[in-house]
Amino acid sequence: MPQARTFFTAEQQQEIIRAIRTAEMDTSGEIRLHLEESCGDDVLDRAADIFRKLEMHKTELRNGVLIYLAVKDRQFAIIGDVGINEKVPENFWDDIKEDMVANFIQGNFVKGLINAIETSGKELKNYFPRNAGDINEMSDEISFRND
Repeated sequence: MPQARTFFTAEQQQEIIRAIRTAEMDTSGEIRLHLEESCGDDVLDRAADIFRKLEMHKTELRNGVLIYLAVKDRQFAIIGDVGINEKVPENFWDDIKEDMVANFIQGNFVKGLINAIETSGKELKNYFPRNAGDINEMSDEISFRND
């Protein structure tokens, strides 16, 4: 089983980063991807912990999205900040998660992530359109657990 840092090739990582940058062009929302080997007991708790460690709660509109993958545990989560969760319907992330699962089952991890990133960006545009003067508040780079 590959390590988190080598789960995607350098080219695949760049493709994912381009998808993040493109998705953020029409929204003030911030999308991040974090990979690590294992999440421990609960994937949502671990994703929330990473969300805080990456300081994603510090965006001006509280509109950060974290896509979290634990590659060895084969688990993932999508976490949206309070600004998003106050505006979107309760099942907002369900279709995105279902598409990710369908792609992941087939081994299409890059496609599943890029679809999730693109869909997140399109949906966030409805609630958080990009305005003149918006700045990129978060890194678009993929983050990994500090070993």
